[in-house]
Amino acid sequence: MNAAPNLQSIQAAEKKLLLNTYERNPILFVSGEGVHLRDENGNDYLDLLSGIGVCGLGYAHPAVTEAIADQSKRLLHTSNLFFHEHTAELALRLTEISGLGRVFFTNSGTEAWEAALKLSRANAGRLRAQGRTIGTKFLALDHSFHGRTMGSVATTAKDKYREPFMPVMPGVDFVRFNDVADLRAKFSSEVCAICIEPIQGEGGIHPVTQEFFAAARALCDSTGALLIADEIQSGMGRTGKWFAYQHYGILPDVTTLAKPIANGIPMGAMLCTNAAAEAITPGMHGTTFGGNPLACAVAIAVIDTIKRDNLLAHINETGAYFHDQLTQLAKRHDCITEVRGKGLMLGLEINSADLAQRVAAQMMERRIIINRTSDTVLRLLPPFLLERQHVDTAIKAFDEIFTAALAGAAPAGEKSHG
Repeated sequence: MNAAPNLQSIQAAEKKLLLNTYERNPILFVSGEGVHLRDENGNDYLDLLSGIGVCGLGYAHPAVTEAIADQSKRLLHTSNLFFHEHTAELALRLTEISGLGRVFFTNSGTEAWEAALKLSRANAGRLRAQGRTIGTKFLALDHSFHGRTMGSVATTAKDKYREPFMPVMPGVDFVRFNDVADLRAKFSSEVCAICIEPIQGEGGIHPVTQEFFAAARALCDSTGALLIADEIQSGMGRTGKWFAYQHYGILPDVTTLAKPIANGIPMGAMLCTNAAAEAITPGMHGTTFGGNPLACAVAIAVIDTIKRDNLLAHINETGAYFHDQLTQLAKRHDCITEVRGKGLMLGLEINSADLAQRVAAQMMERRIIINRTSDTVLRLLPPFLLERQHVDTAIKAFDEIFTAALAGAAPAGEKSHG
């Protein structure tokens, strides 16, 4: 019989065996239910991060566990040389909710983004073959984050992700965030795609403006370049609509999904228009594991659950309440300079990176999970099942921590069980 999991032994083993890529919190989680995670000692944590936006349906959701159990008994993998029953079924659901016509399945967000970049170059090549003038450059935005692979890193603005791997893929220019004049100045017939996160996640929960998004759409339309919307963090209902671009009434040529699409089973997808899809022919791109029967079955269950339980409305209602309570919190504490986001994708801008770090750590001490991104932003990406009582628990903890911090004292509050 295997021994019970032990944090110290696992830490020691990881230090010896794993590549040194993560600074982990010294907590060992062993189970979860709903919006809570449980550690090895039986302590429950209110999770306001959901695995960095992945577990939209929370933990141990019956629709997810049933889909996993049922599909795992029948078929896990066939390869994309053959058909299985779920690919077209899932693709139909995705095209219906997105307004786009074609789907390519991947295993992760960064692979979906790579597919979008390759599609953009292939589309430009197809247009050149038709006599059109269009180049191979990409325009991406300051503060952007699109993933960890080399193409994704090349379109990611943050130096800490790019510099260790220089030189990255050439042919990428960065546009000042929400600066329409800079976008227009840098766009030309040399550009094959404009890369946009409708709401920047890693960059600090910054939404693009309506004017900027509309300008990007018009510029792409003028040459045949593709407008790519990265919805890896903001998609699949996170903001109260299936896709954040739907808040703007603007349809991109390409979008990318991952994180909550299969609630923790690794999966991603690139969606595109039928016209853009014409640039890809058999053999040009592929994947071994993407779109496997297990991931597809779980993703179908996720989408069907969001629809059946009317979770988009719930996300809007709970997200509006959370945003309002955070706004009231900001009025009480001058160190909070801005509250941003939509639905259950929220961020608090703090006037000090040190304070933001301390607040995130002290929330963890109270068994409430958030994280800090872009140094000064406290990021909140809770499961879609979040209720007002959980919001109230978080606000009370924030209030006590900020009050103590501004008074120069260490907060003493009780542990929270949500």
